[in-house]
Amino acid sequence: MQIIYNKLKKIYDKILEISDRCKDSEGEVYLRVIAGKAKGKRLKAPPGLTTRPVTDMVKEALFNVLGRDVAGSRLLDLFAGSGSIGIEALSRGADQVVFIDRDAKATQVIKENLDNCKFDLHCYEIYRNDVFRALDILERKNNRFDYVYIDPPFNHEEIFAQILYRLDKGQVIDKDGRMIIRTRCKKKLPLDLGCLKEYRADKYGESTLHYYKHINEEDINL
Repeated sequence: MQIIYNKLKKIYDKILEISDRCKDSEGEVYLRVIAGKAKGKRLKAPPGLTTRPVTDMVKEALFNVLGRDVAGSRLLDLFAGSGSIGIEALSRGADQVVFIDRDAKATQVIKENLDNCKFDLHCYEIYRNDVFRALDILERKNNRFDYVYIDPPFNHEEIFAQILYRLDKGQVIDKDGRMIIRTRCKKKLPLDLGCLKEYRADKYGESTLHYYKHINEEDINL
């Protein structure tokens, strides 16, 4: 029993150590860029409980799946929060990222994080707007994206299906594009929705990453 206790204590102490490393001297939560030109840069997280910063483990797993295709791509970061995912994409060579969040504190933190990473201004845009209105604006501007990362609040479960339906009917995703949506691990999403098909789902702690792609209408009717 003592051996088990000692092992559990080491694990607990390690968790506390990691938690402490994710706070500055004033107790403010921060994140970091994992790889690329901005590797190691610290990122602020918006204050309050309206955002849920993605852990390094989840972020690294996501970009391991996307691989080298991120370089030269265009990514849309919905419910962007700290901007951590879009910033990681820019650091790994994405051509352009559009960040969308309706929270003023979140968009201010995104701007500060981008400034800290010293990315070229032409590489990104920030919209402080409702996601659905922002999608309308992007469609009117004929913007198309290779990847759409979606990270809505877990406590608004009705929005998951709504955003997938909106993206299925919209024009912002390239025909070979991919959508990634983060949910709590117990949340179930439809395997098929219109022309969208879930082709992968990976669980990490309390989160699941769901990967969707477009399928041809002809294939749906087979």
